Amino acid sequence: MTRTVYALARYENCQAAIDFLTGAFGFRLHEASKNGEGVVHHAELLVGDDLIMIGQGRPGGPGVYVAVDDVDAHHDRARAAGATITMELTDQPYGSREYACHDPEGNPWFFGTYRP
Repeated sequence: MTRTVYALARYENCQAAIDFLTGAFGFRLHEASKNGEGVVHHAELLVGDDLIMIGQGRPGGPGVYVAVDDVDAHHDRARAAGATITMELTDQPYGSREYACHDPEGNPWFFGTYRP
């Protein structure tokens, strides 16, 4: 299947974002593009079989939901890495266990066990 929709988050400092997202959330760097000064301005990160793009720009936006197998361990790792937890682990009526946080630049992220 060919992907047609990609999650995208903006960061003022893409390299710092890559370091945080790989360390805190367990994402894997797929590709990073640098400008003439060697500054990362676009990157693609793998989350399981899916891809999230990040780019240079103003942080914020609607957020990204990522399904994970062990949300409790994921939550603990993200908190330890400096994520600001905005919704503690919660068991939802639709069967998901999830939490929400902001990364260091203020982008909202949502993690849970629900897989539509």
